[in-house]
Amino acid sequence: MKANTFLSTTSLAAIATAAFVIGSVGAASAAEPVIAGPNATVDYSGTVSVLTKFGLQQLSPFFVDAARDYEKLHPGVKVELIQESDDSVKGKTKALVASNSLPDVYFTWTGSWGENFARGNRAVDLTPVIGPDTEWGKTLATAAVSAFQYNGKLYGIPLYLDAKFMGYNKSLFEKAGVAEPKTFEDLLSACAALKKSGVTPVSFGNKEGWPGVHYAGQLLAYNVPQATLEKDFVPATAEFADPGYVASLTQFKQLIDECSDGSGTNGSSYASALQQFSNGKSAMYYQEIIEFDQSTADGALNRDDFGFFTLPVPKDAKGDPKAVEGAPEGYMINAASKNIPLAIDFMRFVTSAANGKVLSAPPYGQPSATVGGYSAEAMNPAVVDGLKVIAGASYLMPWLDTANPPRVASAWLSGLQALIGGSMTPEEVMERVKEAAASSK
Repeated sequence: MKANTFLSTTSLAAIATAAFVIGSVGAASAAEPVIAGPNATVDYSGTVSVLTKFGLQQLSPFFVDAARDYEKLHPGVKVELIQESDDSVKGKTKALVASNSLPDVYFTWTGSWGENFARGNRAVDLTPVIGPDTEWGKTLATAAVSAFQYNGKLYGIPLYLDAKFMGYNKSLFEKAGVAEPKTFEDLLSACAALKKSGVTPVSFGNKEGWPGVHYAGQLLAYNVPQATLEKDFVPATAEFADPGYVASLTQFKQLIDECSDGSGTNGSSYASALQQFSNGKSAMYYQEIIEFDQSTADGALNRDDFGFFTLPVPKDAKGDPKAVEGAPEGYMINAASKNIPLAIDFMRFVTSAANGKVLSAPPYGQPSATVGGYSAEAMNPAVVDGLKVIAGASYLMPWLDTANPPRVASAWLSGLQALIGGSMTPEEVMERVKEAAASSK
């Protein structure tokens, strides 16, 4: 089976299937909306189950330790963790939704992904306990909480902030005589120089499908006006007619062909690309800020040699040059939970300033969404600098595969793989996206 065919890889098919199942959660969801009670009494007994996205070996101890500490405070409580990775959490969520057995607390992205749970009455309306004027709400970044707002109500608990940057190896740049690129065209020139020096310019693995979405999303933010993007996120108003879409995909294809292993990247995993960069075998790697510490954890790349920059703006871009691809990520409370106050109390504990400082510092490096939840002195300086870029961004461009409805997200995932593999043109990819949007109205 060729890697560039429509819904070609097992992982991509799983993501798409998960999206369709999540998109129809209303079929077996709660009959009525459930609203958190600000004065509800917490029964500190029984089990609270939690589905996390911290399944990687480097990340898993955070929730393990938080659960242990919470159990020490409340001996009558047992915290049951289901720890999944960035890829496996999609399939796990699909299975749990299909069997109507979501845990008390579960991981969620923003955008259409999270909205499906709210619309299907799967998530507790947390507005009374996490709103900006509440005790808990005042301890969390307002923008991060607002990212989980649907129909004027708040459903998500942001755990950390995230955004995408191009990490680079300063020593390899110096060896090739390359400076940090300021424009997209500079980036392509840097790739040519790095190739001549004998190093892979950009390590890229798109076997899972979603890594390509991140490149495309940042380029779309540069080439398509924000108002148009947000209109196209909504099925009722989506057109995807702006010429910036095709321009962005043309630039994306050029970057992959000139800077990476081209069509072969559809057969390489995201994790292998990170490893290649960490081991000093490539000069650049497009990564989330939450991966900065992972890049310098065990490989040949040391912290002093690690640098980063926002994917540079293409010449004549018509969108927002100060936009950054990214979004907070967090958790929802299952509306069918038997002990909602306990589930809320556990997440209030997890998002405390003390736990935020642990989360933000190495080895985790996940910038906490809690006010005062990080100490610059204890953090990787690159993470601190990345947070400043996020704070200065005019717009956070959400991930395309979670901002769009399921059919459209699937079209983006498969279309970009086909574009990389050479079986579809930018225009054909956009036709596929338009068709998916029309069928979602």
